[in-house]
Amino acid sequence: MHEYGIAIASAFWFGVLTSISPCPLATNIAAISFVGRRVDNPRQVFSAGLLYTSGRSLAYLALGCLLVSSVLSAPFLAHALQKYMNRALGPILILVGLILLGVVSFSFPVTGFGNRLLKRAEAMGVWGAGLLGILFALSFCPTSAALFFGSLLPLALHQKSGLLLPGVYGIATGLPVLFFAVLIALGANRVGMAFNRIQVFERWARRFTGTLFILIGGYYCLATFWGISL
Repeated sequence: MHEYGIAIASAFWFGVLTSISPCPLATNIAAISFVGRRVDNPRQVFSAGLLYTSGRSLAYLALGCLLVSSVLSAPFLAHALQKYMNRALGPILILVGLILLGVVSFSFPVTGFGNRLLKRAEAMGVWGAGLLGILFALSFCPTSAALFFGSLLPLALHQKSGLLLPGVYGIATGLPVLFFAVLIALGANRVGMAFNRIQVFERWARRFTGTLFILIGGYYCLATFWGISL
């Protein structure tokens, strides 16, 4: 039970760190502003933020549930996971740590399908915010991909939790979005101040988490491959 509580807290932290990372954070603010410019009162702007947050949460929940349930329902994959997960965990944590520290980087291809969805969301007004949330949640950048696929997914597989942990992660990615939706509704000048402060916090949080991942991953490698324990 104690281990599962740590897993929930970790999923929540991964979600918050994902949401305040530069690429997702800028995307979130741009999306809310994009929808908010088509409405004429603060309540609708906040509603757009709530719908956008719900869309992001739903996307991560559905993707996590699908991947975890697919792996666990396949006997061969489940057996391989049980046999090799401990060996893979150390290198995975080190790789995620290097990505968080900016030592390793990669990019995802851009397709025209996302642009078509973006135009459809714009035409839908406030209700299009939910569609934008789903679209931008699935538009992974290096940091969000590392945290979701390299951190949350192995954790969810280890705990056999295809619903709760992805759900906690998805909700956590949306909390800062709601915060910025309120700021945008109150006045755009407050967004800049809050954005600068969150950027400072994000840099230190990402560096701390990346360093911690490398240290834990190194320990797992020493213990798993060479039998050295501290």
